[in-house]
Amino acid sequence: MGEFLGSNLMKFLAYCILVCFVTVPLVEGRVRHYKWEVKYEFKSPDCYKKLAITINGRSPGPSIIAQQGDTIIVELKNSLLTENVAIHWHGIRQIGTPWFDGTEGVTQCPILPGDTFVYKFVVDRPGTYLYHAHYGMQREAGLYGSIRVSLPDGESEPFSYDYDRSIILSDWYHTSTYEQAAGLSSIPFVWVGEPHSILIQGKGRFNCSTPGIEAGLCNTTNPECTPYALTVIPRKTYRLRIGSLTSLSALSFEIEGHNMTVVEADGHYVEPFVVQNLFIYSGETYSVLITADQDPSRNYWASAKVVSRNSNTPNGLAIFNYYPNHPRRSPPTVPPPGPRWNDTEPRLAQSIAIKSHQGFIHPPPQTSDRVIVMLNTQNRINGNVRWSINNVSFNLPHTPYLISLKHNLLHTFNQNPPPDGYDFANYDIYSVAKNVNATTSNGIYKLKFNTTVDIILQNANTMNPNNSETHPWHLHGHDFWVVGYGKGKFDNFKDPKNYNLVNPIMKNTVPVHPYGWTALRFRADNPGVWAFHCHIESHFFMGMGVVFEEGIEKLGSLPTSIMGCGDTKGFHRP
Repeated sequence: MGEFLGSNLMKFLAYCILVCFVTVPLVEGRVRHYKWEVKYEFKSPDCYKKLAITINGRSPGPSIIAQQGDTIIVELKNSLLTENVAIHWHGIRQIGTPWFDGTEGVTQCPILPGDTFVYKFVVDRPGTYLYHAHYGMQREAGLYGSIRVSLPDGESEPFSYDYDRSIILSDWYHTSTYEQAAGLSSIPFVWVGEPHSILIQGKGRFNCSTPGIEAGLCNTTNPECTPYALTVIPRKTYRLRIGSLTSLSALSFEIEGHNMTVVEADGHYVEPFVVQNLFIYSGETYSVLITADQDPSRNYWASAKVVSRNSNTPNGLAIFNYYPNHPRRSPPTVPPPGPRWNDTEPRLAQSIAIKSHQGFIHPPPQTSDRVIVMLNTQNRINGNVRWSINNVSFNLPHTPYLISLKHNLLHTFNQNPPPDGYDFANYDIYSVAKNVNATTSNGIYKLKFNTTVDIILQNANTMNPNNSETHPWHLHGHDFWVVGYGKGKFDNFKDPKNYNLVNPIMKNTVPVHPYGWTALRFRADNPGVWAFHCHIESHFFMGMGVVFEEGIEKLGSLPTSIMGCGDTKGFHRP
């Protein structure tokens, strides 16, 4: 009897295995198709009326909601009439589709007024990502939105929650990007100044009684600037996907009276840790869990405060609305003031606290093949104020690098690579440089394919005494391991011995703190040409960036849709 059962059980198991492997197809991603029209419209996100760049009439634009493995198709019509456009899919690595990274001058020609361009790419990892303009300084005119990629059906995350919400934090200027760009490029230099408002999910509140405002331009009763309300059900837990697309500001975000547990950063699971306020820099995304466990008879403030700059910009405010209270019912308290703007210690402590979740660690290579030390400095070039890396300020070429390299148009950019380091022994990072003059170049770093590269971001003093700024750096086409942070000048002999090579977090955007350094490690394993730059709009505009090339020979034919500018004007474009 036992033998009979045993043999039949074996047959049954064999049958199950056969059925499971033969008849159950692999889950294929869906195709998600979006039709977007980009145009200028008058908007009043902080009650002050000005031109904003919208997608289908909205800013922030529509959210892309997808599952891992889905194909995203965005049919983008440029109706700006007098401006080109390009959109970057921030955090999407574009494996196999480097031409759809959306970086004008690097991976594509811009989309001309009246033209329609089709982006098509796969979202290959779950997580919280962003999209935004990558032409001129258009991002700060409102052209941005969120991307949310969930796990395939049946898979679960290492934390649980009841509801999922996305929030974008941004800063807002009343001056146009044209005025700002003209000021940054002029002699004498005209700085963009501090933002007029901080927006939470596209809504803020400017003081309309500020002297000198033209009558009719500012209206606090405009429903467009009603504070954003995040409605929650008591005792439920919410996953807040918080992304920052500020053009200048580092922020501290908090929800009055509530703790937040950080669980994801830039698409990677974090070993959970609790914060009262979350420091977030432009280009970063975080998921935090928050439970509606306070007195449900009232509402609470959500606040975003500028840190790392002595800013006069008022805190951005939203309402954490406990159902069934009215979403516009003001909390009975004064909004939380937030941390001191110049207290760097808690910001550095949060950066160091972010580690990979146990069970989701991607082990980093234990050694690197190349080390590039990048000294961030402020300089003067022919009277213009610029930002530089190792005394070289970056300018984009007229012909995108991807096309130039693939079609051997090497005369279109400087063939001399930028330096791999600076005069470490003699440079004083705490003082204004003795010689602030620098040079410009559009040369690029050529990385040997599949090698491991270390990048050391080194901060220094600006051209103002006793001043060093926070710079969030974003790498296109890759995630990197954040292997270390430090104060002062990076020591190439001692500091690598203290790298975290056990459970470092992987990210695509990371801050380098004032008078400090940040060390990154990544594999040059994604064929293409990729920008790496400060995510502050004005800083990148002023030259704070570099470009990496890797494995270009592994790419097939480029789509003709990305061509049509610079030396590719004669190339066919449908």
